Amino acid sequence: MGRARIAIVTSGAGFAADADLPLIVAALRAGGADAEAVAWDAEPAGWDRFDLAVIRSTWDYTDRLGEFLAWADRAAGATRLRNPAPVVRWNSDKRYLLDLGGAGVPVVPTRFLGPREGFREEDLDAADGVVVKPAVSAGARDTARYEPGRTADAARHARMLLDQGRAVMIQPYLPGVERGERALVFFSGVFSHAIRKGPLLTAPGVIDNDREAHPGAAPYRPTEAEIRTARAALAAVPSPGAPLIARVDLALDAAGDPVVMELELIEPNLFLGSSAAGLERCAAAVTAESLPPTA
Repeated sequence: MGRARIAIVTSGAGFAADADLPLIVAALRAGGADAEAVAWDAEPAGWDRFDLAVIRSTWDYTDRLGEFLAWADRAAGATRLRNPAPVVRWNSDKRYLLDLGGAGVPVVPTRFLGPREGFREEDLDAADGVVVKPAVSAGARDTARYEPGRTADAARHARMLLDQGRAVMIQPYLPGVERGERALVFFSGVFSHAIRKGPLLTAPGVIDNDREAHPGAAPYRPTEAEIRTARAALAAVPSPGAPLIARVDLALDAAGDPVVMELELIEPNLFLGSSAAGLERCAAAVTAESLPPTA
């Protein structure tokens, strides 16, 4: 059997700033695979020359969603794509939170507004304020939180997004995030490692697209309740098998229980630089996925 040919799929921004990317490629090569980083839009990339293509840091996909999803379909027709194209499509719009909630997974209560839907300013208020963000976004772009009583400001933000033809999500602000957001990383459905990071939306009423994405990120040992909640989210993914790469972001609700903020199945930071064991698990999972299916 020859060396497995593996593409780790990235983007221009990923080549420049993805700290996980060179670690993964090097670990795969050290394990005997023929691995390389390839930009998703580097056409013609000849995806059929790879045994496996793993989406890693396609960080411009939200700005070019239609192109990206069409690419995922083409790549899936040429090679084994992970995560699979239908899962990528489902996860690209945060309305997947409705599916998770419908499956009984504890999630942050979320209301979605389409570009043609109306709303009242008083709908954008909660005891601790609200968070307004687009349904298709990454890295908290075009996102802000608003303190109680600032409904006019929150409504202005929502209308701006709706006027751009974008769906909007409204969530109550959870003070529990000030005790740290949790990010749990899984490979092939198996828990690997976790980090805890500081709150992202520190300044109320501010849309700051240059904010640090993972302030104060540090290794973290999750509780059994947090692992249980994360596993429930993964079990609700509409796919016959577990995602190859997944990160479940959690916060604590008013009762101190973990709830899912986001389920990252496309291009999450994996924090492999702070987890040598996590890097080993990642490389092992990717290598195993590259092998021909057994009869």
